[in-house]
Amino acid sequence: MENLDLKQMSTMVDVIAEEKGLPKETVLGVIEQAIAAAWRKDNGDRDMNVRAVLNTKTGEAEVYVSREVIEDGLAYNPATEIPLAEAKKGSKIGDLVEEKYKVTSFGRVAAQTAKQVVVQRLREAENDAVLVAFEDKIGTIVTGTVSKVEPKLVRIDLGRANGIMPRSEQIDGEYYTVGSRIKIYIKNIERNERGAQLILSRGCPEFVEYLFRQEVPELENGTVEIRGIAREAGRRTKIAVMSTVPGIDPVGTFVGGRGIRVQAVMNEIGEREKIDIVTWSDNASEFIREALSPAEIMKVEIEDKKAKVYVSEDQQSIAIGKQGQNVRLASRLTGYDIDIVLTKAAPKKKKQNVEDSLLSAIEEVSEE
Repeated sequence: MENLDLKQMSTMVDVIAEEKGLPKETVLGVIEQAIAAAWRKDNGDRDMNVRAVLNTKTGEAEVYVSREVIEDGLAYNPATEIPLAEAKKGSKIGDLVEEKYKVTSFGRVAAQTAKQVVVQRLREAENDAVLVAFEDKIGTIVTGTVSKVEPKLVRIDLGRANGIMPRSEQIDGEYYTVGSRIKIYIKNIERNERGAQLILSRGCPEFVEYLFRQEVPELENGTVEIRGIAREAGRRTKIAVMSTVPGIDPVGTFVGGRGIRVQAVMNEIGEREKIDIVTWSDNASEFIREALSPAEIMKVEIEDKKAKVYVSEDQQSIAIGKQGQNVRLASRLTGYDIDIVLTKAAPKKKKQNVEDSLLSAIEEVSEE
């Protein structure tokens, strides 16, 4: 690539576009970025704002250097600024003016720079094109291979593309080994100045929801619905379900015969994570009672989005859960700020023994 044969590069646009499966305009843009980078290396300053235009028919190229017009007499950076007196006629302070330069040839270092730019930009363009193809897979589960495990993220090879699973999207306590195949939820495509990145997850609530959709066919025909999920990945998940058909038990539908359906989900997310399946209700008090299961609730008082939940002493720790987990997830599931209040149970009536009952009966007969 020494001396940067522009004619050869212009004829390669179509070839590269076809080979990489990219639009011709994308490939041309990459080559023009490379020409601009090479020209800047040979002739200018790294701060310069340079753009290049390649004529694919003639194989000729031109570069345009943009500078801002500033007031005369001020100290200025010649790479990015130009005094008003030196700018072309009719320019005003604050305008951006361009100077055109004919591209002829480049030195070895500049040509190497251009080559690196082409390789890097084409790789980024390929990656972006693949990610666009994955956009219709957002919100689904695919199978990938762990390619690298880093302290803050795990890199997953999905075949045609690569994605990352940040620490926040991992299941707590789950370990990943290079080469292992795992199911992964495609959460989002994150775009920034470096390009696009596929964000993957196993720790989000949607992962559990999608797993249930694979196990519960009644979800597809609308017989049952998922109304909400609250999850602490690797520890506990609460899922609120309802039936749209009278007589259908929504909780039993999700659990499955002998627990086969919920067990299939637990096999994927790990036995350490418990799953509470509760019945959704449009009655806030009833829903809060369900969400706090397995605790037995005595009374619920609701004001705005706050709920006071009264429990007996033996149910307090169950309602709150280990490290506050049960009440925390119930709050998230219902949307209410739940406060667990301890109340004394009503005193039990003293049971009358058999002898007392018999004596009372004899006395009543004697009196008669």
